[in-house]
Amino acid sequence: MNADLHCHSNVSDGLLAPADVARRAQAGGVTVWALTDHDEIGGQAEASATAQALGMRYLPGVEISVTWAGKTVHVVGLGIDPACPTLIAGLYATRHGRSGRARAIAAALEAVGIPGAYEGALRFVSNPDLISRTHFARFLVDEGFAQSTADVFDRFLGDGKPGYVPHRWAALEDAVAWIKAAGGVAVIAHPGRYRYTPLEFDALFGAFIDLGGEAIEVVTGSHTPDQYREYADVARRFGFEASRGSDFHAPGEGRIELGSLPPLPADLTPVWERFV
Repeated sequence: MNADLHCHSNVSDGLLAPADVARRAQAGGVTVWALTDHDEIGGQAEASATAQALGMRYLPGVEISVTWAGKTVHVVGLGIDPACPTLIAGLYATRHGRSGRARAIAAALEAVGIPGAYEGALRFVSNPDLISRTHFARFLVDEGFAQSTADVFDRFLGDGKPGYVPHRWAALEDAVAWIKAAGGVAVIAHPGRYRYTPLEFDALFGAFIDLGGEAIEVVTGSHTPDQYREYADVARRFGFEASRGSDFHAPGEGRIELGSLPPLPADLTPVWERFV
């Protein structure tokens, strides 16, 4: 079963409409799919209808921005009810404040010789409420300041870089509670991206379990092959179900194309078995 349970559309910071992401997933051989836009569920109806018309099994999803121990963590919700009032209100609150952060990023970039970044980033935004670092990255690539969006994060927008501006997102307990209120399963997204010590990681995973979190992404476009093995071991040690997703944002932007991820290790329990 070819599952891709982490993808983005232009409802958040992807480039393609939800229906186009669905068509690209199906063309890549995906059979179980979820659209997981950042802090937004506005693309769910279109994604679901297109996926089902194409013969894919669809899981409604979302990726919630969380602040834990002073750093940003993303928690994916799978199998959610997009009409859940608790989830809708929580996501609205989480989105609030992105504009202020974006203007602060633009000011920081101007201080290092890159003017007009806020207006430039807006050229790549479908929903101004969800302006993000990815939109700034596309602007910087388009203007020739970097070769790729990955290069932008390495040089300008990653933690500690000249254009990085921290933001306080949702609390971990709130994000998990919203997902559970919507009938979904909470999944820690791409843990290999977070810069925590081993003790901090153990504390994060323990707190997540205590709050009702049940899965982590093991095979993802944000992980290296070594990290596939590392987080498979984490799943075994903590008893997590395992998820798999490309973290697709746009053609050519990520490491892995839709449908091209390797399978999960055979001894792990896939999180999608709950739903299919």
